[in-house]
Amino acid sequence: MVEILTALSASAAVGIRIALPLLSLELLRGEALWSAIPFIAAINPSIRLAVLCTLSLLELLISKHLLGQRLLQFIMLVSSPIAGAIAATSNAIALPIWLTGIVGGLFAFVLQSVQTAWFYRQPRLKVGFVFAQDIVAILLTFLAVKLPQLGGIIALSLLWWAIRSYQSSAKWYSKNKSGDRAN
Repeated sequence: MVEILTALSASAAVGIRIALPLLSLELLRGEALWSAIPFIAAINPSIRLAVLCTLSLLELLISKHLLGQRLLQFIMLVSSPIAGAIAATSNAIALPIWLTGIVGGLFAFVLQSVQTAWFYRQPRLKVGFVFAQDIVAILLTFLAVKLPQLGGIIALSLLWWAIRSYQSSAKWYSKNKSGDRAN
């Protein structure tokens, strides 16, 4: 059970941001993070850390501007299932790695797709909201490693919130679509 909550917490963090949680997991877990993924484990740790630092810095800087937000939404939507699977398998011991990877990848994709819907409902995400995303992503990563039960509960709460948000986005879309037909 703890392993599932850890996977959900880590994949939720990656569903909010991608490079920043992976960097946090790298710093908190070290080599143990990549043991289930041999092709990444074969990369020199210094190079891996440098790439994650660079991507995290770009993610943090680009996300504060409108054009950067649009570009990041597309990149993060495409890469969130892969990153979610990587983050979820970081603690897979008792569960099959493929099952943990699929669940983590889908969970990260759901959270990222809901964020994309928010982005297109709002003309621009407020900078305070973007900073809150960064903080929640780091917090969930920390909780996945140190307090997996709490991190998993927060991740499940985020899933509930994502489902509610999806429902309101669907209502908003259908209302706006029917308004376009009337004109």
